[in-house]
Amino acid sequence: MEIQSAEYKGSFVKKEDCPPPMLPEYAFIGRSNVGKSSLINMLCARKGLAHVSNTPGKTQTLNFYLINENWHLVDLPGYGYAKANRKTRKGFAHIITEYLTTRPNLACTFVLIDAYVPPQNLDQEFVNWLGECQIPFVLTYTKTDRLSNTQLNNSLAVIRGKLLESWNELPQEFITSAIRRTGREEVLKFIGQVNKSC
Repeated sequence: MEIQSAEYKGSFVKKEDCPPPMLPEYAFIGRSNVGKSSLINMLCARKGLAHVSNTPGKTQTLNFYLINENWHLVDLPGYGYAKANRKTRKGFAHIITEYLTTRPNLACTFVLIDAYVPPQNLDQEFVNWLGECQIPFVLTYTKTDRLSNTQLNNSLAVIRGKLLESWNELPQEFITSAIRRTGREEVLKFIGQVNKSC
């Protein structure tokens, strides 16, 4: 699948304000500063579509993008919220929980994990929560360009080992780099296949 059009549709803080749940939706989420905006821009081949910030936790709303006029990419707040205050973090958690557990047209959630850092408890906890709620998701490793092939393989083995403490097997995985455009074809092919089954 190729992206022919990508249009920002708006940012929302309440589920009832979001676009009607008529099209398949793919949510993108990860810890703060995981490279989510860069990945979204790379996938959509639109440099400034999603705002890239140097401030972790900048995304504070549900940001909707209409892709090819037949599905939505949804940029969710990070679950690390590095510099947000406690009251704001609690609000983020509510936004994320409400969207992921009640959105009827959510086709899949892309959980972004930074391959450049050691396994994080937040990633493990969030993935486990998705499993408990039976929310479909895939794993998407980011910033892989910062590592050699050997370093990347070692890093992924450690991350997988951490996650497998709670899982018998892991869902589908994607290796990505916004800089090298790694994984773009694979991610879009996956979304195209899921769209056909929706």
